[in-house]
Amino acid sequence: MILEVGNLDGLVVLIFLIMFGPALLFIIIGAILFYNKKKKAGKVFMILAGVYCLISLGICGSMMV
Repeated sequence: MILEVGNLDGLVVLIFLIMFGPALLFIIIGAILFYNKKKKAGKVFMILAGVYCLISLGICGSMMV
């Protein structure tokens, strides 16, 4: 008996959301804080977004290959 996998488009979308979703959220929060006179907190959130994006591209990118 052969099991059919089916359509995996939703799984690919979910992986991309895990890869880039929190990083985009951190960038938006950082930009809001940066323009509201809280420059240090805004920079911290932007750095966190970069670190999260770098790590997620490494981990999720290795799963996608």
